[in-house]
Amino acid sequence: MSTIHPFRAIRPACGLASSIAALPYDVYDSVEARSVVQKNPLSFLKIDRAETQLPEGTDMYAPEVYQTARRTLDQMIKEGSFVQDETPCFYVYALTMEGRTQTGLVCCASVDDYLNGIILKHENTLAAKEEDRIRHVDACSAQTGPIFLSYRPDETVRHITDAAKNSAPLYDFVSEDQIRHQVWRIDVAETIDNISQLFKNIPHLYIADGHHRAASAVKAALKRRTEDPGFSGTEEYNYFLSVLFPADELKIYDYNRVVTDKNSYTFDTFLDKIKDGFEITQIGSAPYHPKTKGEIGLYCRKTWYRMKARPVLFSDDPVKSLDVSILQDNVLDPVFGIRDPKTDPRIRFIGGIRGLSALEQAADSSGGMAFAMYPTSMEELLRVADAGMLMPPKSTWFEPKLRSGLFIHRF
Repeated sequence: MSTIHPFRAIRPACGLASSIAALPYDVYDSVEARSVVQKNPLSFLKIDRAETQLPEGTDMYAPEVYQTARRTLDQMIKEGSFVQDETPCFYVYALTMEGRTQTGLVCCASVDDYLNGIILKHENTLAAKEEDRIRHVDACSAQTGPIFLSYRPDETVRHITDAAKNSAPLYDFVSEDQIRHQVWRIDVAETIDNISQLFKNIPHLYIADGHHRAASAVKAALKRRTEDPGFSGTEEYNYFLSVLFPADELKIYDYNRVVTDKNSYTFDTFLDKIKDGFEITQIGSAPYHPKTKGEIGLYCRKTWYRMKARPVLFSDDPVKSLDVSILQDNVLDPVFGIRDPKTDPRIRFIGGIRGLSALEQAADSSGGMAFAMYPTSMEELLRVADAGMLMPPKSTWFEPKLRSGLFIHRF
């Protein structure tokens, strides 16, 4: 049973949504974030990456960064850049990319559902990244970046969200990356209650993207619980900002790998090392994107090859059957000695949205080799999460990215 919660969103004032909305904070480094804010002073990055408001060279984890985030948010609310709805609402958020639309329900998910395994994850988090967002949430008394959740499709929920889209949108704009963003409000109490009841029949929600933001929101809430002598479980900090999408509307892109150190192997000795597990076919100079599960595109020395996994490598195990696991378990670890891809400096990860030319450039510049992956499917992600298992790092890349600043949940 999934618990979702309407809320009084703090959101951009009329006409400002396209200027305020920003890509997630972790898409940028400090230099890139400063450049964005310099070009667009209303960008929500000045709150999500508040070091942009302080002198260059400021440690992005310094206490004054989080104080600045709170002060900047308060100032933007005071000056009217944001408004707040008078009653708790749900919202519908549709993103359209290259003719494909995914429609999500904006709400707050339950901290207790996360703790009790109703909300399932598929990857681990890093403590250092969690700590940053815990401090940000705590300082602002708000969640500013929504967690990207998914659920197995429910046609009644879809009917309600589609019906909401027949009204005039609160926002409708196209961002610089040509993604169309549309938002509608659901403020009728009967409809809100109906949606809440429908989700009580949905057994699990799944974190698609935003594992660190989710873990940070939960830990910030637990901190508040210990500090609140009147804790009852109904306080707003017991819920975290989320957008829920039906799984059949989502698209996962490939998340590709570049190995910058061949571990003393020549290319020919490397091919000889993997021949028992893979059928290798030379393709030529044209980039090769895998056509089906079990295929991997290999690039080295200005040439592309197809690596086709032999049947002996396939498994019924939800994790071991993933293409990223087949590569990790049969190439990256035993051949290159990359046992922990999360920390090993010899491996780079490049999202498929950047295209295969980015792989070629990275491999050519390092003298290494690149691996183009067939995308993990949503059904594979759900199977792994349902089994209580975790994927290898960088197994999924979701597009389009949710924008921060369109909805703020304050408590």
